[in-house]
Amino acid sequence: MQMAETMTRTENLPDITTEVPKLITPLPGPVARSYIDRDHRVTSTSYTRDWPLVAHRAIGSAVQDVDGNVFLDFAAGIAVCATGHCHPVVVDAIKKQAERLIHICGSDFYYDPMVRLCELLAEIAPGSDPKRVVLTNSGAECVECAMKLVRHAANRKWIIAFHGAFHGRTMGALSLTSSKVRQKLGFGPLIPMIAHAPYGTLDGIHDIFKRQAAPEEVAAIFVEPMQGEGGYVVPPANFLKDLRALCDEHGILMVMDEIQSGIGRTGKWFCCEYSDVVPDVLLSAKGLASGMPIGAVIAPERIMDWPPGAHGSTFGGNPVACAAAVATIELVKSEYMDNAVKLGDVLMCELNKLVERNPSIARPRGFGLMVGADAVGPDGTPCQQVRNRIVNEAFQRGLILLGCGDTGIRFAPPLCITEDQLKKGLAIFEDAVKSVADNGRQTASKSGPTPSGI
Repeated sequence: MQMAETMTRTENLPDITTEVPKLITPLPGPVARSYIDRDHRVTSTSYTRDWPLVAHRAIGSAVQDVDGNVFLDFAAGIAVCATGHCHPVVVDAIKKQAERLIHICGSDFYYDPMVRLCELLAEIAPGSDPKRVVLTNSGAECVECAMKLVRHAANRKWIIAFHGAFHGRTMGALSLTSSKVRQKLGFGPLIPMIAHAPYGTLDGIHDIFKRQAAPEEVAAIFVEPMQGEGGYVVPPANFLKDLRALCDEHGILMVMDEIQSGIGRTGKWFCCEYSDVVPDVLLSAKGLASGMPIGAVIAPERIMDWPPGAHGSTFGGNPVACAAAVATIELVKSEYMDNAVKLGDVLMCELNKLVERNPSIARPRGFGLMVGADAVGPDGTPCQQVRNRIVNEAFQRGLILLGCGDTGIRFAPPLCITEDQLKKGLAIFEDAVKSVADNGRQTASKSGPTPSGI
């Protein structure tokens, strides 16, 4: 079955995929403005809401707002909508499960979707050891669970993470996160016995061993095989293998946070497979159920042997979310992981050409359809203001992009995206880049040189 055919809607709604993007009002439109005004009166001020998009419908790689504007999605809900928005197979699985069983609590009872999903996760996770799975509601809950698991299994207390890491915003996960200071501002004291080291090198870990925690007191090291929120940072080629060897040397558990990079996004089930590294504990969430809230902590039986009651969740492993996850894994296996490999090559090739034509963009990197690049200022250094302007200009042209790190732009479209859509989005992106560069030159020529010392 061709991808275009699999994305055909069965319900009698107008097709929003024939012309993407399609802008019919200024952004935001009048209806969107009314929703935004209502939202600002009642929702938490902690929400960032970078762009004034009020979503109404979505299918595949197309998102329609409440004014009828249609956007091309290069963010996939922060790498969540793996099979695309509202894939009919996933929607059908959700409908059928909702008609049969919505909730009964997997911590207390048994049901088929949970068993099937855990079997699939144990099968696709790297490593030959028999595995067990804890299901959660989110990536942050995976991290919380894993922190408890490693301390129990190792009978040690210290945990090491990396600068630039993002592991979530709940208190334990936040203690490991080291992405932006605003995420921790005002929330201390955080969980004790946590240390951070520079990403991509073992030098900082050795320094921790000397100055903060002896290796025999370290339970685990949490690591992203490619940093997500930290800037889509790809570590040096031998980093994960060297880290695995260090953990083995000292009896430290290696926890691989694949919450953003897993479930086929990089062209493999999990990004760590590119390094031939098998972690002791693996975390999966975001793309696992194509938008339904679920996460998974996967570990060998020798590690996940804690007693009944040590961990559980009322909603973790909800039957409807499990059904969506099973459908997602089967779709990724049958076609979308191959598409991530194929179009990942196209994406990197086109970005490299774009960089040659546009000095405002530099350093494309990544795997599959998890690719980042940096925005660069007129002086040749990475520039956050230029990044923000480019992403905003892209949005005004109907392309949804998200930043990452200080100056990074992420390209993480749904894995169902077509080559035509990918190239169209990159053309829009380049128009946005050129517009920002042209405006920057005009501003510089009008204002003259910046006084020294400012």
